[in-house]
Amino acid sequence: MSTPVAIICGGGGFPLAVAEAARRAGREVFLVGLHGAADPDIAVYPHMWLKLGEFGKLFRSLAERSVKELSIVGSLTRPDFSDLRLDFGGVRRLPDIARILRGGDDHALRGVVRFFEDEGYTVVGAHDLAPSLLLGEGPITMREPDAAAREDIALGFALGDALSAFDTGQSVVVANRRVVAVEAAEGTDAMVERVAQLRATGKLRLKGRCGVLVKAPKRGQDLRVDLPAIGPRTVAAAAAAQLDGIALAAHGVLVLQRDDIAAEADRLGLFVAGVTRPAAGA
Repeated sequence: MSTPVAIICGGGGFPLAVAEAARRAGREVFLVGLHGAADPDIAVYPHMWLKLGEFGKLFRSLAERSVKELSIVGSLTRPDFSDLRLDFGGVRRLPDIARILRGGDDHALRGVVRFFEDEGYTVVGAHDLAPSLLLGEGPITMREPDAAAREDIALGFALGDALSAFDTGQSVVVANRRVVAVEAAEGTDAMVERVAQLRATGKLRLKGRCGVLVKAPKRGQDLRVDLPAIGPRTVAAAAAAQLDGIALAAHGVLVLQRDDIAAEADRLGLFVAGVTRPAAGA
């Protein structure tokens, strides 16, 4: 019998996709839905609902089910301390929680991993439970990057490498070897929508369809948490921004509804491709 795994569920469709893949692989899954973030459809699996800060409740439930392995999947707005609803177990761990909330997002994510490891849990990545969601090398669309797009992709990867030390977002938009947007707190899709608005208002002047959304993990990122991901909305946003396509670091980005993404990108005339990222310093 397989060992059980808990999936702590943030927003979006990835927690359910990971749970489905894990169950197909023979894993027993238990979903922990975060109030205000997780999809109500997690209720089709054995599950519980949790407010941020209810760590006593969480650890009791995991112990009852003999869970010692967990994964953190899905989007979540970074909480302020005032957002936490601490139970007694959370109050007991208050110094650890305070340390996690200080510093940048990468610091916080690493702190979350250490927090669970210190409690005796093994933290695994979404890609460990659902490796089929990782995009490999090459296009999944009929179109593939041309020479101009490949130059933009190379610049996008180089910029991402340079920005990794500053704990910024995981995506950039490059057009005609010009950086036109860098992801910050708004997220990938909102960044691309911003490019569309800049073009529509004439504040960003580009001739015709051009430019590439480039997405990759930050250098040195712990891939067990916050692995980059795209879904169908990303393709729609890229088309609205009149981009030429989407380049994802091969074996470093999760893709939700891959067949639907490929079909929609083909319909809209975009490419979506996994591209091998140059080695650090190359």
